Amino acid sequence: MPSPDPITLFLAPSGENTARRICEHLDGALHGYKPTAKVDVAIDDVMSHLRALFSAGHPIIAVCATGIVIRALAPLILDKRRESAVIAVSDDGASVVPLLGGHRGANAMAKSIADAVGAHAAVTTAGDLSLGVALDAPPEGWRLENPEAAKSVMAALLAGRPARLSGPTGWLTGPTDWFAPLTKRENVHVQPKGDAHDPTVLSVDGLEPLIYRRQNLALGVGCSRGCSPDELIALVLKTLADHGRSHFEIAGIYSIDVKADEAAIHALGRKLNAPVGFFPADILEAQTPRLANPSPIVFAEVGSHGVAEAAALAAAGPSATLEIEKHKSKNATCAASELKDGGERPQTRGRLSVIGIGPGRSDWRTPEASKLVAEADELVGYGLYIDLLGPLAAGKPRHDFPLGGEEDRCRFALERTGEGQNVALICSGDAGIYAMGALVMELLDRDEADGGVSQAARRVEIIHAPGVSAFQAASARVGALIGHDFCAISLSDLLTPRETILQRIQGAAVGDFVIAFYNPVSKRRRTLLAEARDTLLEHRPADTPVILASNLGRPDENLRFRKLSDLQVDEVDMLTVVLVGSSQSRAFKHGDIACGAEGWSAYTPRGYAAKINKDIQP
Repeated sequence: MPSPDPITLFLAPSGENTARRICEHLDGALHGYKPTAKVDVAIDDVMSHLRALFSAGHPIIAVCATGIVIRALAPLILDKRRESAVIAVSDDGASVVPLLGGHRGANAMAKSIADAVGAHAAVTTAGDLSLGVALDAPPEGWRLENPEAAKSVMAALLAGRPARLSGPTGWLTGPTDWFAPLTKRENVHVQPKGDAHDPTVLSVDGLEPLIYRRQNLALGVGCSRGCSPDELIALVLKTLADHGRSHFEIAGIYSIDVKADEAAIHALGRKLNAPVGFFPADILEAQTPRLANPSPIVFAEVGSHGVAEAAALAAAGPSATLEIEKHKSKNATCAASELKDGGERPQTRGRLSVIGIGPGRSDWRTPEASKLVAEADELVGYGLYIDLLGPLAAGKPRHDFPLGGEEDRCRFALERTGEGQNVALICSGDAGIYAMGALVMELLDRDEADGGVSQAARRVEIIHAPGVSAFQAASARVGALIGHDFCAISLSDLLTPRETILQRIQGAAVGDFVIAFYNPVSKRRRTLLAEARDTLLEHRPADTPVILASNLGRPDENLRFRKLSDLQVDEVDMLTVVLVGSSQSRAFKHGDIACGAEGWSAYTPRGYAAKINKDIQP
């Protein structure tokens, strides 16, 4: 998946001009704090804004004091191998400081920005400063087989130990002159020897050598439906090894579009850390004159005389030839061609991310959800929910659907994904709880003739990202009302028969569950909540705590405490989740709780008191 776009932001008028120059250079979005001029996104809460962008994986260029950025992002910094680039720039543009992600683009971006605005790039990583290159971050089109060994080799070079740089001469020119700073060091001896397919090797006596390989092979694969991933992976690795090639040379993996949902092919992509793409049958069929092993049987099945060989050639370009002809196992085939002159553009498998964004607050949204939104090409959902994304939604194509248009929005999202798009379907709370997650899966499960989706939509990748549900948030706001067994019941009879709802209420009442009532009332439906109250009063005390929670996590959040006997339908609306305690639930006044309901806290004990008493019996 492509990386999220860089975001340039400024926090003071004195930094606006610098930010605009950087933004124009990077061709990204501009965010500003209470700006006086036009920006793509206005910043209200600086700390939350920075954290949301970082969690989503956006490279951040912050025109402000470094301390602001450090204090905002410190709680989120965990793994340097995954963090996005973060750069601080002084308001006057004189200093450009890469703070995070130096080897993930920050150092290179800082140098580029400095050149563009006439500034100094304050790069501090040892490799860039002393060696002129980051040994564990080779240029595009190259792979380092063993990045874990880079640290010790770099330390040896910095200590002046002799080293050898050997391999094909091609890396000395063109875009791969990344190695040039090493060739100028007195302690590095250059040995430009070897076959064109050999790796470039940087070695120091007594240490594991660093092995760099050019990614110039297009790998074509085919397989039977349901082929074992282990079988396909084993075939590919053996075939490459038998021909003296490394899987680190693979630039991409390609097949026919009807295999876009084949698990084995995507498992191979993950194993080789290579992108996967697909071609329609007509493009593969156009490669027939160049195939070494055309097959009328394959043509009868999929509409082209070859899959593995044809896909490799289509990706490699019209002047390419087969480096490795088709090899096969019982259920799989593979072939490879060397990249030449711009092959056909493959279609990537579409991805639908069904995302629960929680009640709406950015700090209640998971980093996974933020990242999936940032990576999406398009956003689909109820307009209010998309609005709650704030800066993450800025600049993205969006398709708003009204309340009541649930099937339309899910179907639209699936079909757009079937066209190869990366789509995010936005839901509040958790997408799998009274939201779109189940409907997406239902549409995939239906036959197309029975109202399901197209075959292309069935082949897409589906990701479900969990979120904080309203009943979780409501319980947390008052303490731990769902501290013991609980259930959730929707009181909407639009999709569930009224009789079924009443049965479930009765069952929950008898079972003494804490209950979260969703969709408690509507303009026409006013009696079910009252019936639920009356049923529950037959099984639990009149003073059972009830929490009425509306707009959780938003500026107009409202929590109210009631006793079960005092619950009135007219003070509840569709935006309220009603949380009713069990017979064991307790409520008490606790003035120190961060967010209580009118000063009340509530919890449901799990029985620890009884356990403690039992444990201390003589």
